[in-house]
Amino acid sequence: MKVALVGATGLVGRVMCQVLEEREFPVSKFYPVASDHSVGKTIRFQGREHVLVSKEEAVAANPDVALFSAGASVSREWAPKFAAVGTYVIDNSSAWRMDPEIPLIVPECNQDVLTGGERIIANPNCSTIQMVVALKPLYETFGIERLVISTYQSITGTGAKAVRQYEAELAGKTPEAPAYAHQIFQNCLPHCDVFLENDYTKEEMKLVHETRKILGDPSMRITATAVRVPVFGGHSESVNVELRKPATLEKIRSLLSAAPGVILQDDPSGNAYPMPLHAHHQDEVFVGRLRIDESNPNTFNLWIVADNLRKGAATNAVQIAECLLNQEILHSGKVFK
Repeated sequence: MKVALVGATGLVGRVMCQVLEEREFPVSKFYPVASDHSVGKTIRFQGREHVLVSKEEAVAANPDVALFSAGASVSREWAPKFAAVGTYVIDNSSAWRMDPEIPLIVPECNQDVLTGGERIIANPNCSTIQMVVALKPLYETFGIERLVISTYQSITGTGAKAVRQYEAELAGKTPEAPAYAHQIFQNCLPHCDVFLENDYTKEEMKLVHETRKILGDPSMRITATAVRVPVFGGHSESVNVELRKPATLEKIRSLLSAAPGVILQDDPSGNAYPMPLHAHHQDEVFVGRLRIDESNPNTFNLWIVADNLRKGAATNAVQIAECLLNQEILHSGKVFK
């Protein structure tokens, strides 16, 4: 496979490099793409240095796959140019997610919608990915009437600028060009992305719209509050799930224990429950604190944690590329599990 990585020097781009190596994705030629001021510098991949190239050079190379993590504006301009030369684009930005013609894919949930005809494939928002991986088996078995979501999202989800702000505040310094409107060190901000006209943030509405699209249920009732917390390891979510068919905790535990990509950690008596500290650098989605909502019939609470840079971004994107290989949309002879 000839693989281009657009945004190779960013937080997610660097993790994409790691994931491609770890999962032994069959890369024969690698084209790391960065902004104009970084072209000509090098990045290490598969044990050797690779020169950063321009977007124009990468398109001219006709790569088989292009992983994008360079922001929505870059994706809107350049993803169609890669697609026009036959490249399969897997885009990590918000640019294409709600386009009705573009598949929004979480492999554990809806890889079956990939047909091979689409040249641009959207990678969902990080907080959406981990949640739908856990909810998919419940949705298939019981149906979901309503979700009430509260997220506790790592600063790494905002990028390197947020990390620099946190580190400056930790050192007692005033950060230059802060990522947030307020201090994040020793603080929580109920403000992820920009506020919209309905007073929800864009991040909160992503959870609503993307979940409906991935699960194929536009009528599902969903409300969300997204909070930024001074954590590096990953995103955490408290999800209150009202099911359509009668369910038991025992059946929910059984479904989650068998669900692909899920690790159940649910032993309160032994203080065993998911935490971002333990999810850091992991690819799985961790679920725990399962309990009945005693205030509403057939409703349950879940605590869901995952590394937002891996399963929430880089790993999911690479898994989509693996799906293309497994379905023989791409051809290399390698099969992934």
